[in-house]
Amino acid sequence: MMKALIAIDIQNDFVSGSLGTKEAEIALSRMVEEINSPKYDIVFATQDTHDTNYLNTLEGKYLPVVHCIKDTEGWRFPKSIEEALHKRNAKIFEKDTFGSLKLAVELQKLAPEEIVLIGICTDICVVTNALLLRTHLPNTKITVVSQACAATTIDKQKEALDVMTSCQIEIEK
Repeated sequence: MMKALIAIDIQNDFVSGSLGTKEAEIALSRMVEEINSPKYDIVFATQDTHDTNYLNTLEGKYLPVVHCIKDTEGWRFPKSIEEALHKRNAKIFEKDTFGSLKLAVELQKLAPEEIVLIGICTDICVVTNALLLRTHLPNTKITVVSQACAATTIDKQKEALDVMTSCQIEIEK
């Protein structure tokens, strides 16, 4: 049985940078634990990637906070995450929007029995990727580890987890 872990956008700007939260800083150690866990056969990660034109994009108009500009410190993974991903030979999917179609297609080809998601922001990129994966792999067990996720607010964390539960995505505490 193949079990895949997907680490969504665990980047400096979402942990301690321009869009960072205390909750993300707290969840970081659990995220590292999950990546390092031998229970996963394969590990993938997404990396939110924007250019200097970000504020002129639709996302930039709705969220006018410059973040994850390619090759900046905010775009990079925190050192502990980078080391864990490297150790697991994780494949990284750069993306310029909330979800990664390339990731969904890759997982569809691999057809794992279970997909587990962790990361930031639960209410934006984690939920988007979870729903993309649910669409591409309708009969695959998908789980989100809530303690290894962080949303933009505590209320939005609960709301995003509720939406995913409604879409038959399991929530692990």
